[in-house]
Amino acid sequence: MDFDDGVVLIMAFDVPSPAPRGVEIIEEFRGVDLNSSPTVVSKYRSPEAPNMMRDIPGKVRKRQGYEKLKHYDGQINGVFRLNDRTVIHAGDKLFLQNLSSDDTQLYEGMADTRSVGRQFNGKLFLFDGKKALCYGEFEKEGQTPAEGEEPEKEWKVVTLEEKAYVPTIIISRKPTGGGTTLEPINLIGKKFKESFLGTADDKIYQMTTDNLDADKLQIRQLVKDGEWKDLKEGTDFSVDRKAGKVTFNTAPGESPVKGMDNVEITAAKTRKGYADKINKCNIMTLFGVNGAIDRMFVSGNPDFVNQDWYCQINDGFYFGDLWYSVLGQDGSAIVGYSVINDRLAAHKSEAEEGRNIILRKGELVEDKPTFPIIGSLMGRGALGKYGFGYLGSDPLFLTDLGVMAITAADITGEKYSQNRSFYINEALTAEEKLADAFAFVWRDFYLLSMGTGRVYLLDGLQKSYERNTPYSSYQYECYYWENVPARVMWEDVEGRLCFGTVDGDIFRFYDNVTSQKSYNDVGAPIKARWDIPDLSGERFYENKTFRYFSVVLAAAIATRVEVWVQRKGIWSLLFDSGAKACYFDFTYINWERINFSSDNTPRTVGKKIKVKKVDKARFSLRNEAYNEPFGIYKVALEYTESGKYKG
Repeated sequence: MDFDDGVVLIMAFDVPSPAPRGVEIIEEFRGVDLNSSPTVVSKYRSPEAPNMMRDIPGKVRKRQGYEKLKHYDGQINGVFRLNDRTVIHAGDKLFLQNLSSDDTQLYEGMADTRSVGRQFNGKLFLFDGKKALCYGEFEKEGQTPAEGEEPEKEWKVVTLEEKAYVPTIIISRKPTGGGTTLEPINLIGKKFKESFLGTADDKIYQMTTDNLDADKLQIRQLVKDGEWKDLKEGTDFSVDRKAGKVTFNTAPGESPVKGMDNVEITAAKTRKGYADKINKCNIMTLFGVNGAIDRMFVSGNPDFVNQDWYCQINDGFYFGDLWYSVLGQDGSAIVGYSVINDRLAAHKSEAEEGRNIILRKGELVEDKPTFPIIGSLMGRGALGKYGFGYLGSDPLFLTDLGVMAITAADITGEKYSQNRSFYINEALTAEEKLADAFAFVWRDFYLLSMGTGRVYLLDGLQKSYERNTPYSSYQYECYYWENVPARVMWEDVEGRLCFGTVDGDIFRFYDNVTSQKSYNDVGAPIKARWDIPDLSGERFYENKTFRYFSVVLAAAIATRVEVWVQRKGIWSLLFDSGAKACYFDFTYINWERINFSSDNTPRTVGKKIKVKKVDKARFSLRNEAYNEPFGIYKVALEYTESGKYKG
């Protein structure tokens, strides 16, 4: 066919348009969700993320590792701080820790079980269920300081019985009887005082009790105003201990000061089971009138599971025999305490017909402290003695349904249902020996150790409002660690997290987040990962081809990320970032991983990938290398969708 000059022939062809490209961007990383299927987990959370934790809110990183400090012959049952001193309960012994040399053994013969301890009135009080102890500064025995000189003191451990306060149980007593009661008998001590107002002729003074112990009586006689004379048994008086009578060789006579008692008798009587009411306790808290923290409340005695006792204000060596409470039924044990504002909540085991928290308030009645029961709350019973802790102002405790809290609003109502661990409940409640878990609050985290190597974390800086728990005001974001076999945990004088094991080892976590040497567990690499939930694109029923993966990593002298993908249930490695996120520093040179960039800002690492014809894919960012930090700031994926997925 002929065409005229200048005529242009245009031919049209049908060119298929490219499939639209979708983008998935994650710029916030909150915590784990171990409750839900990976298909429905929010993209901000991970269905599996061992050994990761919050960096700053919304960003995550690998946890630091730990170093071994010491080994003890016996499981670590408790570690306690008294100012700058650290006291270790290992096996049946108590030690004063010294990191530069051998420890000092303070005591032997403790129960080889977990103990509890609190600093109170300048001393450390310890309860192990066997013998109540106190560590602190005490005056040396047998010294007579000169006038104006302070007595010498020494650091030591004493039993509460040794230093028990001696109460004056009665005053203004006549030699033949009567008198006015003043102070209750001290449960933890066998000695007591009785104060008499003497008569002109009486030589026999009848005490309030008989069957006195063999301890020598101490008697003082007022000879003139402000001056007392010590009398000696066998010289100035004799004692009929069985009858509880004191016979003076010479009648003490009337008081030289009218109306003032002039005879004071100190005697001893062991009352069966009295001291053990306190010695057998292994639960304690501090509380007082109007919410003060000036008294110790103790419980956990297996012989009196629903009772507790409190001490004198600022005196842990005096537990009056009348200062106790019976809380609920004896078939339900007191498990622990929470203090909410000015109320003391006693948590009981699951046996009180649902009313498992009993509330008390401290009041002064006629200048005497009382702690009446003012109500109870419906809810789950506490599961273990060691699962209590305060995350900020939130009093947390462990139950068979997870970690719960009581709020100030709860104590004015009838119920509490404030679950705080929704995202880990399924895994947490499936743990064996959950009741034996140990809780510790470190910085902004509530840590709950299973003792097997796994530790669960609740993050006090990140709260979420979960529609699946409508009766709880919020949930904490959660994490979990592996290979941390903590039996007990504590914070050292430098603020570093430490833990002790059932094998008697003491470990301390590294504190320098930026140091390469902080990322190993006693020489072993820390295996950390962050799995992204299943991604199924905009249309779950279409074929997906993932074509590009990018991640923003926290820069470090040595770090990397391995990106894995799970397709049709099988994991495979997509790529290894190598040294792309590293920066150069002469103080740490690893020639195999060297990158001469001096840019220490977060680094973007991207790579083309091809994950073809899947309905969904699950990606995993991993770092299992020795002495390598690992932080994730952002993740992005590009993908295309075309055609119906046929499986």
